[in-house]
Amino acid sequence: MRVKLLYFASLRDAAGRAEETLDTQAADLRALYAALQARHGFALPAARLRVAVDGAFADWDAALREGSEIAFIPPVSGG
Repeated sequence: MRVKLLYFASLRDAAGRAEETLDTQAADLRALYAALQARHGFALPAARLRVAVDGAFADWDAALREGSEIAFIPPVSGG
C-alpha cells in the first residue's frame, strides 16, 4: 500500500527530506517505523516518538491504511 510520510527534526535530517511517499507491506505503524529505521538510519526508538495518522495521534499497533499521511514526531527540546 502507498502512504505519505512526514519527518520532523532529527528524523528529517537523517532522511534528508521532510516527506516522502512510500509503498510498503508493513502491517502496522511499529513495523513501518522499523523498516524506516533500516532505510534511513533513524537512531531514535519508536518508544521515544509520537506518531500521527491523518492528523490525529495514533497507537503504534494501529494498522496501516492506503493513502494515509503518517507523521513521525520526535521529542522537541525547548529553550
